[in-house]
Amino acid sequence: MSIAQIIVTLAGLGLIGLIAWYFWFSEKKETVIGTAASGIQEAFIKVKGGYSPDVIVVEAGKPVRLNFNREETAVCSEQVLFPDFEKQATLTPFKTVTLEITPEKPGEYNFQCGMGMLHGKIIAR
Repeated sequence: MSIAQIIVTLAGLGLIGLIAWYFWFSEKKETVIGTAASGIQEAFIKVKGGYSPDVIVVEAGKPVRLNFNREETAVCSEQVLFPDFEKQATLTPFKTVTLEITPEKPGEYNFQCGMGMLHGKIIAR
């Protein structure tokens, strides 16, 4: 092997390691939502290649208003599903769509796109 091949191989392995760390080992950040004077907890979620934020911490027993702003036209992000609440919403491109849920008990409640490729989580405490 030449020096150039060794350098390219090491650079490739380094990039593979960086990608693996980012997707599997980097720390997921949570967004803690406060309660407004109306008693409703409200979150704004950007949908573009994923959900941002994708982990939302709320208070159990209080209503949560989720505002999804879809900033893309990818087919995968057309719907958001909340299986634990038996709710779903169709997300219109470049518009905000609101969905309300109430996690009655503390726990983790997952949500995803219609194809199961984009994932998020509501943590009720």
